[in-house]
Amino acid sequence: MRTAARTGFVAVATALAGAVAASVAVAAAPSAAQATSASGSRAAASSVAQAPAAPPGTPASWTAAPAAGRPYAYLEGPAGSVLQDTLSLTNPGARPLTVRLSGQGAPVSFAARTVTVPARTRADVPFAVTVTSDTPPGEHRGAVRATAAGREVRVDLRLRVSGPRLAALTVEDVHVDTATGALRYTLVNRGTTVLAPHLAVRAEGVLGTVLDRPGRPLPLTLRPGQRVTRTEAWPDPPALDSVTVRLTATAEGAAPATARAEASFASGPAVVAAAGALLAAAGCGGYAVRRRGRSRTQRAPAGVNT
Repeated sequence: MRTAARTGFVAVATALAGAVAASVAVAAAPSAAQATSASGSRAAASSVAQAPAAPPGTPASWTAAPAAGRPYAYLEGPAGSVLQDTLSLTNPGARPLTVRLSGQGAPVSFAARTVTVPARTRADVPFAVTVTSDTPPGEHRGAVRATAAGREVRVDLRLRVSGPRLAALTVEDVHVDTATGALRYTLVNRGTTVLAPHLAVRAEGVLGTVLDRPGRPLPLTLRPGQRVTRTEAWPDPPALDSVTVRLTATAEGAAPATARAEASFASGPAVVAAAGALLAAAGCGGYAVRRRGRSRTQRAPAGVNT
């Protein structure tokens, strides 16, 4: 899909280069202020037409607007496509006007970032918007900006990306650092919408629950296809235990995703204390056995004498 987008963009850029060159050529001709040219293609068109002069006594003011008198530029298509439109630049002044073009909030491309519009002339400049393959379906906003003579004009750009809306989230690569108790995991957005995930953590040990954190929002959003690796702190992990850690991630519209990892905690002091307790228990057991044996030995001769 990205290859198709690049191919479309190259075609648009080539056409736009020819359109800009045609505008400059017409501007140099004596009849440029009276001629109007238009192509049959919306994507690779450039037209020059006579623009009305400013009223007497008022300064000339250039304009930038979507072609065909529309209030804003509207584009629609699937993710991974290149969408095309045209911007009309009108120069009612008596001198040529140099306009610098740029995009805002959307990947807008021009074959020429700077266009010179002849006096009392309108130039139609095509542009292209590349919709990346990870752009979620729905409405998106941006702008095309034109700057000239110390003034900037902003043309609203409304983009509708088609396609099904699917919310899907997974938790992967869960790992427990037994030295610090830190939990490392990866969240992956496998759907087509932007997600705001929540996370719940629970750990079960041999003798019961050792960690229980209810779901809470995470300070991040995930775009479609995005992977984010995070670390969850566990300041007081067990000193000696075998635990199962379970992470559950949720997001609006998505099914809960769960992943788990096994870990065994055995700190040095805890091991020493456990070994000491076992030795003490063994010693006590041995002493009890020996004492019971001596008691039986002492009672046996007494029974024989009787």
